[in-house]
Amino acid sequence: MVKKIFNLLNQETNDIHKAAYLLGFFAFLSQILALVRDRIFAGSFGAGETLDIYYAAFRIPDIILISAASIVSVSILIPFLVERLEKDKEKGRKFIDALFTVFFGSIVVVCIVVYFLIPSLVEIIFPGLAGGESGEQLILLSRIMMLQSILLGISNLFASVTQVYKKFFVYATSPILYNLGIIIGALFFYPKMGIAGLAWGVVLGAAFHMLVQVPVIVSKGLFPSLTLNICWRDVKEVMLISLPRTFALGINNISVLVLVSLASFMKAGSIAIFNLSWNLQTVPFFIIGSSYSIAAFPTLSRLFARGDMKGYGDQISQAIRHIVFWSFPALVLFIVLRAQIVRTILGFGEFSWSDTRLTAAALAVFSLSVVAQSLSALFIRAYYARGNTKKPLFINIFTGVVVVLGSYVLIKIFNEVLIFRYFIESLLRVSDVAGTEVLMLPLAYSIGLFVSIFLYWRHFARDFGRFGKNIFDTIYQSFAASVIMGAVTFVALNIFDNVFDIDTAIGIFLQGFCSGIVGIFSGVIILIALSNKEIKEVIRTLHKKFWKVKVVGPDSTEDSTVQK
Repeated sequence: MVKKIFNLLNQETNDIHKAAYLLGFFAFLSQILALVRDRIFAGSFGAGETLDIYYAAFRIPDIILISAASIVSVSILIPFLVERLEKDKEKGRKFIDALFTVFFGSIVVVCIVVYFLIPSLVEIIFPGLAGGESGEQLILLSRIMMLQSILLGISNLFASVTQVYKKFFVYATSPILYNLGIIIGALFFYPKMGIAGLAWGVVLGAAFHMLVQVPVIVSKGLFPSLTLNICWRDVKEVMLISLPRTFALGINNISVLVLVSLASFMKAGSIAIFNLSWNLQTVPFFIIGSSYSIAAFPTLSRLFARGDMKGYGDQISQAIRHIVFWSFPALVLFIVLRAQIVRTILGFGEFSWSDTRLTAAALAVFSLSVVAQSLSALFIRAYYARGNTKKPLFINIFTGVVVVLGSYVLIKIFNEVLIFRYFIESLLRVSDVAGTEVLMLPLAYSIGLFVSIFLYWRHFARDFGRFGKNIFDTIYQSFAASVIMGAVTFVALNIFDNVFDIDTAIGIFLQGFCSGIVGIFSGVIILIALSNKEIKEVIRTLHKKFWKVKVVGPDSTEDSTVQK
């Protein structure tokens, strides 16, 4: 049994679609646990001060993780590791030891300094929560969650190695275990330790995230250790490449931090509404966009290292087509079925009907950016595979400015221009719900993502050549099928409204599920009628039983190509 588990963890996947579907499958499992987690939180605490404090406590540790852990980022390290490990494994091991030593020393120092600064940072960043018992709890949770930053940083280093060797299975299981740890914290730690138990659950999840990758690292003889024999030239090279990425991610997190900070000034529970709707809208991103971009990244790095620009372009085109193919239907279904999704997952216990409606409205606004999020993730990794981190930096800076300024402007317009406010509230059916100004935060975020994908698309086409007609065919076919699918789903909702008891959780679930199935079926028919290429590739890939991938050794022709 133990041997079978280790063999499973060591499986290698070379086909981008198989890898993407494998990652997507485990992302789906991870998101199921994440939804269970959010259901527990929503039902236990409602959209109130406790969840506001819990979600706000992530922000400072996340900034630490990004600033100190960028040196061990998967997106940065893979090209370096590919180059070193394929040429000389011993030098690759020393390279990993040096990076681990520098990272571990730097993040420990940063955490110690920030530990003492957190009270002041909370007053500056979250003045709406600072002071009194809520401020003390926020400080406590933020300090505990700094341990998560250290553990996830180490896990990122491990993940770089597992992805270089295409061990997508073990990489895909780590988020599942992360969410499992958080659920354990909510169910078992919280009753005994209070709100601090929620933070310790996060730390436990981060430990699971790291430990599951240890068997692969050990089996490859690459488990890192502290060393004084550091080649600072190598470290400097990685840092020079990683700094733009650090700033880029820092801008992203700062923009989200600003949105959460603004939510702290709004009605109690606004941070919870923002984060719960954020978590729901990330489901299609992690299953589709993240899976394809992660699956493509090692291959893109290898192709660029060999100078195979045609293969590089073909891989990107494949990923774009399939991301678009899956993302448009997800976008439409999440908008049409938003109320059923939120009521089924979150609408029980302390989570009120007003909380449900406001979260559903925020989910609809967030969902507008599903396609843009997924494609942006792919373009970012495509640039990183070439060692180009400056272009994503400039685009992310501009996007971050749009999000931050847009949020201030939209909130001001929403509060002062009544016709705009009535339009938004009527469109999303929340006219009689308090706290609707929180909807301006996901709207600002979605507008920023639209700007981001426009810039990435334009610059990528200019840098690497215009995209082929097949991509635009996919966009047209997927969009058309999705619009029809949405219309059919909406009609089906009204039909099944008279079939199921929508006053019960099971009735709401069945109404949304059956309507979604009818809509998806109509979409598939349209795609087949349009002779859509992607749906044929999907069927062909699934027919290969991607979950039964075999362990494959390195191809000798690949080795010779690398040596040249």
